[in-house]
Amino acid sequence: MPHTSPADERVGPRGELERLVAQDPMAFRAFVVKNERAVFGLLSRMLGRGPHVEDLAQEAFLRAYRALPSFDPHGPAKVSTWLLTIVTRLALDERKRRKIAVAPDAEVEAVSDQGASSPFRDRARTELRAALEQAARALPDDQCAALVLAEVQGLSLAEVGEVLGVPEATAKTKVFRAREKMRAALAAFGPKAEGSP
Repeated sequence: MPHTSPADERVGPRGELERLVAQDPMAFRAFVVKNERAVFGLLSRMLGRGPHVEDLAQEAFLRAYRALPSFDPHGPAKVSTWLLTIVTRLALDERKRRKIAVAPDAEVEAVSDQGASSPFRDRARTELRAALEQAARALPDDQCAALVLAEVQGLSLAEVGEVLGVPEATAKTKVFRAREKMRAALAAFGPKAEGSP
């Protein structure tokens, strides 16, 4: 899956980052344009699709704008990781409030793109989507966030740990456990072993 995390701000001139931290409107507008796809993607994966995602994306960027003066442009953290921390916390709060499952559309679409549409494929796609939603709903919030950050956003385990505020080893454990739970929940959709019913 392609890497869809926010644009790496270390590529551009350091002055651009400093203007962003100083809340320069043009720098912030460029920052939003560079990162809106990743923000919407993360929110959609953690909360499902709908108009609430746009509202939460706006809230995330507003929180980021207000907090920009506290970001150290000379520190070790990338501003993209800092932004994903804000977005993830917002999504976790909303997920706890509403208890929403991860939106599995990309995984379902990847499976459905493997051949032409047919009634059998359509039914299988619907069943797979329902199973993914149920499996994701069963994940603890922190494991859901870790899985989405690692698998959908393409963050390294160190970055996942930074976003979640945990050591890299803990992030690795959360991603591993989330994968195992999803795998176990979706075992019925895999190939059957010989001799199994």
